[in-house]
Amino acid sequence: MAVITTIEDLHRIYRRRVPKMFYDYTQSGSWTEQTFRDNVTDFRHIRLRQRVAVDMSNRSTRARMAGQDVAMPLALAPVGLTGMQHADGEILAARAAERFGVPFTLSTMSICSIEDVANRTNKPFWFQLYVMKDEEFVAALLERARAAGVETLVLTLDLQILGQRHKDLKNGLSAPPKLTLPTMMNLATKWAWGLEMLGTPRRFFGNIVGHAKGVSNAASLSSWTAEQFDLQLDWAKVRRLKDMWGGKLVLKGVLDAEDARMAADVGADAIVVSNHGGRQLDGAMSSIRMLPSIVAAVGDRVEVHMDGGIRSGQDVLKAVALGAKGTYAGRAFVYGLGAMGQKGVKTALEIIHKELDVTMALCGERDIADVGPHNLILPRGFEDPTVPL
Repeated sequence: MAVITTIEDLHRIYRRRVPKMFYDYTQSGSWTEQTFRDNVTDFRHIRLRQRVAVDMSNRSTRARMAGQDVAMPLALAPVGLTGMQHADGEILAARAAERFGVPFTLSTMSICSIEDVANRTNKPFWFQLYVMKDEEFVAALLERARAAGVETLVLTLDLQILGQRHKDLKNGLSAPPKLTLPTMMNLATKWAWGLEMLGTPRRFFGNIVGHAKGVSNAASLSSWTAEQFDLQLDWAKVRRLKDMWGGKLVLKGVLDAEDARMAADVGADAIVVSNHGGRQLDGAMSSIRMLPSIVAAVGDRVEVHMDGGIRSGQDVLKAVALGAKGTYAGRAFVYGLGAMGQKGVKTALEIIHKELDVTMALCGERDIADVGPHNLILPRGFEDPTVPL
């Protein structure tokens, strides 16, 4: 087996192992995928200041995100259909995150349910909520999360309406996959994935099937989800959901300074600068380009996190240097999961942590808390999203 030293190494194994439908689901954005690409490539414009003859001993990457101690300023982002990338995927990823000391965020659209993950882990995980029109279902979902020991709710704000993702439509994305001729031909080449999926009963959206009214199978689920995302979600409803939840609230999907100030006004504990991985508004700015202006807009009023394009420990350091108190990796951990299950997620976290630690040292810092703009060399206009790079 090849030596794995980068997230891209895991990506290559993942691509060979996972069915095309679910690979494309992860590795794509909406429309032309401009924002999806920019999330990664805009990090490359940021250069690092090398420092020498400094004490590099006793380094620490430990930090706090939303009041929780973390081994490094990174959480596993909520990713729908994670249990289709590898059998019992959410459980395996949550276990890897728990053992490493970073938060795992379970998606509303997960395959393994809240209860599945809670019963097979030892520490509280975070839960991500999509706001649905069925208020009774949402209230029950929050109560299930509380019963499972969830303390931090991540409320996604940027998916009231679904951005068109061409590959998902062409592939007929579903969980479990519909057995069309092209799908069956592709599945026949992914026998290891198939054997693992045969060994688990978890192949549907576990938080929804059997819990939402009238949703008892894949057919009824499709029609339910197509009309359930709440088009009327506004700041007043966000405030009501905050009061209903009562615990820590992280608002995800903020990409504008004005929205960031509104999020601070409703009393969020943290916001996540995010464009949904380039899967919603194509043509929107990358998360890393918008991060500095949003940090400047809210100051210390709310903790600022960042999601989108994190593929290395250097990306984490760059985001932290620009003001993020935490970052989220989605695709990076999914690559590891699809490639090697729980071991792959552990490997992804180890890769990112080692890159972060070594880069921090070579920049002349011993503590991640001391990293800042002084560690970067930015192109002119980078912090102003109106200036093209």
